[in-house]
Amino acid sequence: MEAFQFAQAPGPLVNLGYAGYRGVETSSAVSHWLGMRYAAPPLGNLRFSAPMDPVLEKKPQSADKFGRSCLATKALPRKHTSEDCLFINVFAPSKANPDSKLPVYFYIQGGGFNANANARLDGTGLIEASDMNLIVVTFNYRVGLYGFLASKEIKEKASLNNGLKDQMKALEWVKKHIQKFGGDPDHVTIGGNSAGAASVYYLLTSFGGKSVDTFHAVVGGSPSFGTQLSVQESQYMYDNLVKNTKCEGKDSLACLRKVDVDKMQNLDKRYPLPGASHPPLFMYSPTIDGDLITDYTYKLLAGGKLKKVPMIFGSDTNEGTVFVPKNANSFKKSDTFLKNQFPALKKSHFRKLHELYPKTNDVFPGSKKHGAYWRQGSNAYGEMRYNCPAIVLAVAGSMHGDASKVWNFHYDVEDPPAMRSGIGVGHTAHIPAIWGPKHGHGPASYKGKEVNAPIVPVLQGYWISFIRSFDPNKHRTKGSPEWGTVTTAKTGKTLHELYVKQDRRKPDLLIRNR
Repeated sequence: MEAFQFAQAPGPLVNLGYAGYRGVETSSAVSHWLGMRYAAPPLGNLRFSAPMDPVLEKKPQSADKFGRSCLATKALPRKHTSEDCLFINVFAPSKANPDSKLPVYFYIQGGGFNANANARLDGTGLIEASDMNLIVVTFNYRVGLYGFLASKEIKEKASLNNGLKDQMKALEWVKKHIQKFGGDPDHVTIGGNSAGAASVYYLLTSFGGKSVDTFHAVVGGSPSFGTQLSVQESQYMYDNLVKNTKCEGKDSLACLRKVDVDKMQNLDKRYPLPGASHPPLFMYSPTIDGDLITDYTYKLLAGGKLKKVPMIFGSDTNEGTVFVPKNANSFKKSDTFLKNQFPALKKSHFRKLHELYPKTNDVFPGSKKHGAYWRQGSNAYGEMRYNCPAIVLAVAGSMHGDASKVWNFHYDVEDPPAMRSGIGVGHTAHIPAIWGPKHGHGPASYKGKEVNAPIVPVLQGYWISFIRSFDPNKHRTKGSPEWGTVTTAKTGKTLHELYVKQDRRKPDLLIRNR
């Protein structure tokens, strides 16, 4: 890749109008500004409200450490977590200036919409791998009850889907301020994994596909398609919280806004979804509100109600293994787990699932010591929640948008310890190959001269090329194959995917059709 020619380097102090933030220049020639506010603290009367503009700071603020991440469901505040958590981070080449107009990668962390799972990701490695040709932005957004509690009271007097609205607020911040760090506000790729990739498709289909004008391409790995509830179907969560906090007075919302955060976290109980027998893995999630989310995602995609931009979506081979109980020793136990995640499943669905996903533990290394139906349930859950959605998203983007600008991947690179444990190529296993191991991302097999290390520059090459040019091939790593689009035409029936599999100590990258 050609190195970008930089002009005069900016100082580490960046004036954002409402505040000045002093960043840090590292020894790797990458500067970072950490823990900047992109919205006002969502406390007091702003609890359950849409994000507001950040408050004015008269003195320069230090931006040398990450801000606290948002509270996970049931987790009490700790040193690095708080309800006051709406912070954004920028990583940029130290020599970038406002005229550089570098492409921007806006990364949305996962966590099942109930936690901030990757609040301290370091973007330095991606920037180094790009030959100093991009800027990385990460941020926190509200999760759990603070981001996604839904009810008629909240719809009438507060705001729904605030976790997604935080993401939109952060994107507006990027559009307004990223040029001061050397970025191009008209060249922004949003990306994410798991719930972060789900956020990507919620943004793609927001407002019935009218979406927003703050991003221009998307990339998502292991996109999570969980159960989607309406406001009415979500009411029981609010009612239970009101009961547990003794806020059953005339104005329950005002009362909830006054509840101490420790008490709120302790009294926030998990309950089954309507039609289920036990609580799901992730109780809180985006709600169909008739505005930001107008309908079920599958319906929006089928109707072409999504923003037409260049896209990459994909997933990993064994997405379900880290979620399904390892003691599942019968169809009944694995079915119960699936029913608790997807209450709409009926007996006829389970009969078909048993045909499609038979007992399989005996053929997987490391699985024999666990319940005989662990991998059976894992295969079903992984494909239902992550693998199939990745394909559906890519095909929808190709069929309803520009077929020459949509790509799909299947990651099947084995980490030896994960294989020995029976996890296999688990949920979001592709992340270390994209972010790289140099700054703490990924298991030992991706580092130094270990077995998976050769995968890293190849995958990074595709991702960086896409972020820079909205095409994974234009700046791909020398010697890597061309990545074919999902379909060759809007009526094409061929699904092309980049199948990533290692061959001994070298990456074996194949374009395979299925």
